[in-house]
Amino acid sequence: MKGWPGEPDMEYGVLMADDEAAANAGKPITDVIFDFGNVLVYWDPAAAMTPRYGDELIERFLDNDISGFYDINNLLDGGMSNDEGVALMRKTSGDQWADMLQYYLDNFVDSLTGVVPGARVLINDLKAAGIGVWGLSNWQKDLFPIALEHYDILRMLNDRVVSGYVELRKPHKDIYEHALDQFGIDAAGAIFVDDKAMNIVGANEAGIRGVRFGDSRALRNLLIANGVDVPAVRQA
Repeated sequence: MKGWPGEPDMEYGVLMADDEAAANAGKPITDVIFDFGNVLVYWDPAAAMTPRYGDELIERFLDNDISGFYDINNLLDGGMSNDEGVALMRKTSGDQWADMLQYYLDNFVDSLTGVVPGARVLINDLKAAGIGVWGLSNWQKDLFPIALEHYDILRMLNDRVVSGYVELRKPHKDIYEHALDQFGIDAAGAIFVDDKAMNIVGANEAGIRGVRFGDSRALRNLLIANGVDVPAVRQA
């Protein structure tokens, strides 16, 4: 299986307000909480592997049923150290995949392939409109400083919660509640933006409306349609 285990079907660019978030449908948006990977900064693990491994082997490495890559990645995001993750993969999946994981971790910076177009200006526009901008991301604690050093967009946010430091992880409800408490904001006025559907489901369970991210322009249009006063995209 390629990609994250347990990912449900969900449309992109639709404001979801199910479960506990249903009570907050239609309320004014006061805060936007952003995921990082593929929302603010592109993350592509295959990009880090290309100097040493062929495409077919990379594809197998990123197939969770073959290597267990995403299972290990989840544990790393939850607080496991890099060394522990490699050792566990060596035990459960064998030397080949463990060696590839070690290479990926050693060259992690190459998996970050640039700022998502439009994200930087959107954050600035939200700030200018008086909207709080926050970060909530699953990220291994030893790898996150690499991203923070190379991408100042992550430092533009008012505050952030990173899973590896708090040893909580999306899509579990407790990390969203932790973020609300740390940021000092109310779920009623917040929306959460993430590229993974499962994490939008988790946000809804914590009372936070959510939108599955496709691109910054669509997100901007959605925010405007829901009453946020940011500049519209010109069509002519």
